Amino acid sequence: MSLPTVAIIGRPNVGKSSLFNWLANRRISIVDPAAGVTRDRVATVVEFKERFFELMDTGGIGIVDVDDLTADVERQIQIALDTASVVVFVVDVRDGVTPLDQDVAVRLRAVKKPVVLVANKADTEKIAQLAGEFNALGYGEPLTVSADQKLGRGELLEAVYAKLPPDTHELPPAEAALKIAIVGRRNVGKSTFINSLAESERVIVSEVPGTTRDSIDVLFQRDGKTFMAIDTAGVQKKTSIESNVEFYSMHRAERSIRRADVVLQFFDARHRVGRVDKQLAGYIVNENKPAIFVVNKWDLVKDDMTTDKMADYVRKMFPMLEHVPIAFITAKSGKNVLRLLQLAVQLHKQAGLRVSTGDLNRVVRSAVEATAPPMQGSKTPKIFYATQVGVYPPSIVLFTNGPELFEDTYLRYLTKTFRDNLPFPEVSIKIMLRAKGEGGPRRADDALDIPEEEGDEEMPVVRQPNKKRAEPVYEEEAPMPKPKKKKAGAETWDF
Repeated sequence: MSLPTVAIIGRPNVGKSSLFNWLANRRISIVDPAAGVTRDRVATVVEFKERFFELMDTGGIGIVDVDDLTADVERQIQIALDTASVVVFVVDVRDGVTPLDQDVAVRLRAVKKPVVLVANKADTEKIAQLAGEFNALGYGEPLTVSADQKLGRGELLEAVYAKLPPDTHELPPAEAALKIAIVGRRNVGKSTFINSLAESERVIVSEVPGTTRDSIDVLFQRDGKTFMAIDTAGVQKKTSIESNVEFYSMHRAERSIRRADVVLQFFDARHRVGRVDKQLAGYIVNENKPAIFVVNKWDLVKDDMTTDKMADYVRKMFPMLEHVPIAFITAKSGKNVLRLLQLAVQLHKQAGLRVSTGDLNRVVRSAVEATAPPMQGSKTPKIFYATQVGVYPPSIVLFTNGPELFEDTYLRYLTKTFRDNLPFPEVSIKIMLRAKGEGGPRRADDALDIPEEEGDEEMPVVRQPNKKRAEPVYEEEAPMPKPKKKKAGAETWDF
């Protein structure tokens, strides 16, 4: 049985998101003085007195969205009201009763759900005494709290607890078997992909750039397993950031990458790869996350553009990430969405594998015999032995006669050799150098797997092509490849 839902409702700028974060005991929703920051439904699970419930933040009722998304925000609010077991009606004690508060009160009477009236921003006892006028809204004596000053949290949770439906001993959702962050520039189809995975209108989809502002965790189930998709705001150049909201959005996109098990970096098939895409890929590399380059909106490209040509272009833009698979999907129609999820699971499983010390040292020995590390002055770099000390990512320690003697180019050579000869061909490998005698940590993790569904089509995905690489292109606005006449057999997979 699903958990009861507690929806936080109210007009703009009464502190709903601050209240949400406060009750959740962690910063989830973006809090900003600007009205209309929250657009989507943001949810988390809260426990109180051994009862679990889903707490849901919503946009402000009555907001006129600056990007003409008012109808979309209202639809998300209505979904929250329809699914709520309890409504927390938030007002601002300092403003007194406003006409919009009265409109919200009328709307809540129509949905016929238990309501807890909360007068927020009661930072002092003197201000709290002003809450009496909210009795006129028809929901009894308001509960005075201050999310900013952290006053009244226990009393508010008690009031919500008292109005929850009878306890059916609901358990919290199972821990996600896989957390997937969906990142990329604005308008590349991230939210559409999330809704396709969740099979519901979980987040707002619009052609307006920057529609998604928060990082939104969406739980969904496939083949009996629980997954978490993390929708993120579109990344843009730092010089283009015009507001605090956009700054927080970028910061949370980076935090989502750190939280994720696998990262899907989205691209619009019709647009060039730019500097922002490269910066984002660099952040993924720095965090050692398994990643997939996802070329979305493939149905909108010209018929004579092939997956091979597009893959070659992407490889040129990211010459240091030749191991990252490239997948082609159409999120709007759901084409290859499930196949992409299965590929993400495979990468996570790959990142959790271990190899024996014997096998690892045989690979190292062969690599050194084939290409010895260059001398540093009069010193010859030596690798005494290697061992795998961790997974997620696969972490290998090389014990040497001096870490400072090894150049980055030689470490890249070793990394490529490991990918070619060990079961980590498509994930980040972390190499650590130690002087002989130093130790390292060890951690073991379990992998997971999900079966493929009968009737699934083969997804066009390019994985470690063997042909010689073209010279890397570093221009920010490198030209897209010009479509040429299609040749038979030019594509490895049909879309």
